[in-house]
Amino acid sequence: MAKRTVGRRRADTKSNRGRRLEIPRGHGHGHGHGHGDAVVDTSVVDADAVVARRVRIVVAALLIPLIAAAVIAMIVMWPGGDMKIAAAEQTGASGTVTALKPCPESPADCDQATVKLRSAPGTDKGLQVPVEVPKGKNAAVPVKVDDRVILGVQEGAPIANRYQYVDHDRTFPLVALAVIFGIAVIALSRWRGVAALGALAMTALTLTQFILPAILKGSNPLLVAVVGGSVIMVIALYLTHGVNAQTSVALAGTIASLGLTAFLGWAFVKVSSFSGLAGDGPSVVKAFVPDLDLTGLLVAGIVIGCLGVLDDVTVTQASAVWELSAANPEASRSELIGAGLRIGRAHVASVVNTLVLAYAGAALPILMVFAIGGVSTGYLLSTEIVAVEVVRGLVGSLGIIAAVPLTTALAAMAVADRSRELVAGPAPAGESADSV
Repeated sequence: MAKRTVGRRRADTKSNRGRRLEIPRGHGHGHGHGHGDAVVDTSVVDADAVVARRVRIVVAALLIPLIAAAVIAMIVMWPGGDMKIAAAEQTGASGTVTALKPCPESPADCDQATVKLRSAPGTDKGLQVPVEVPKGKNAAVPVKVDDRVILGVQEGAPIANRYQYVDHDRTFPLVALAVIFGIAVIALSRWRGVAALGALAMTALTLTQFILPAILKGSNPLLVAVVGGSVIMVIALYLTHGVNAQTSVALAGTIASLGLTAFLGWAFVKVSSFSGLAGDGPSVVKAFVPDLDLTGLLVAGIVIGCLGVLDDVTVTQASAVWELSAANPEASRSELIGAGLRIGRAHVASVVNTLVLAYAGAALPILMVFAIGGVSTGYLLSTEIVAVEVVRGLVGSLGIIAAVPLTTALAAMAVADRSRELVAGPAPAGESADSV
């Protein structure tokens, strides 16, 4: 039976030689799922002994040293203690507006609200306290009875002046949106969706427990971003897509592209003479942390910002090559790379546009300010607040563009000509049958 199977495989592979590699019909976004009447089972590629051996080499030579270095660096830079700064510490409270009446001194500009506290420091929880709230032209969003609001607290002050209006409390709509999002992800992706949500939670933990505190404690922001980003990608990819050969190849492509993005970001931020003070946030942070490297923080933001798109592109390219190999086990490296790049071109075109538009959307208010002033395009682009967004978008896009050939080449080297090696006859004397 085994001889017949091998014979059939040899016949099949011979009949495929000389044909141009076709992209499997129904290849979708590249995560191992086909559509239509041509569903390709990529598990045969993962189960292939030749592929497993090649990927083990990549894992041993590249991934294990990089992951080990990232974990060691994270341990060394792990911020001990609390990251709060006493001068910047704020106390907050929240409550519900139960009554409104015009302020005696300026009835047209403010209301005297009675707020029942839901959360407050000390024994104030449950009290009804007076709070002045803006109204009319002074109120961006009018405050009404039964609105939930968040308050600033001046501890030690008399109760009449202790609480100040800050903003509307948006906890309920945000929680509702998060629940809808979680349900939608799980409904579409089932257990993989649950794993994706777990990866999202780990990403949030890494950001809040390592990346932000480590930067505030004085570690190099770019190094922290690269280390934290690498750990995030390891957890996210393996948790979401499983520990297998395909995911390992995608992870190798992601880390390589991440390193290139970090280098390009650092180089162009230096060449562009950015101060890192564009916008209100950096100047506020600098006031409380004078030794903070703002340009490093800017590059760190570029690296973190492109992580999610990088992992999407690399997983897509690895999945595409896996499906191509499953459809034609005898495909050569050059054939797989060519076909994989044809898939990647269309994907990159849409993803790059998405990334640039995302950064443009973030800068839209300031762009409108310049548009109102009628300044020239050259002047506009040279201002730091706009040039920063241009560098973010283009550097992130370059990282994405590099991810396509890098991951495609790695995947092609892993799966190319696998059937030809599997059906080969006895190895020559002195050569192991398992040699690549």
